[in-house]
Amino acid sequence: MTTESNEPKSRYLQHLEIITGPLEDKKRWRQYKARVKQLPENYRIAVEALERYLMHFGPADGAGAMAMYGDLAELFEQSAADGTPIRDIFGDDPVEFAEAFMASYPLGQYRARERHRFASAIERAAGENPDREDRTNR
Repeated sequence: MTTESNEPKSRYLQHLEIITGPLEDKKRWRQYKARVKQLPENYRIAVEALERYLMHFGPADGAGAMAMYGDLAELFEQSAADGTPIRDIFGDDPVEFAEAFMASYPLGQYRARERHRFASAIERAAGENPDREDRTNR
C-alpha cells in the first residue's frame, strides 16, 4: 500500500523524518485508527485494549508495528462482519491470545538489541562467557 512517488524527498522532509520518524508510518497509523473507529463498540473496545497491551509489550516498531496493527484491524473487521463473539476471538486468557498474536511479528530493532544486551550481561555475571565483549554499548 505504498503511495510514495519516486521523487527524492526534500531536505526539509528528510530532516523532519529524522526527528519524527517516517511520514508514511504516520499516515498508515491514521488509517489504522480510522478503521478501528468504524468497528462496532464492543469490538472497538477490545481492539483498543489489545492495542494498549501491544504498545507496552509488543515486539515490533516502525513498519513492523504498522503491519501488526493493520493485521489487528483486519482480524477485528472480519470478526465483526462474521459476528464472532469477543470471547471466541480471545479465548479464556486474553494475555495468552496477545502473546500468540505478537509471536507472529519480528522483534523491533530496539527490543532485540536490549534483549541481547540483557542476556549478554547475565552470561558475563554468571561467568559463563567472560571473554565475550558486549558490543551493544557502542
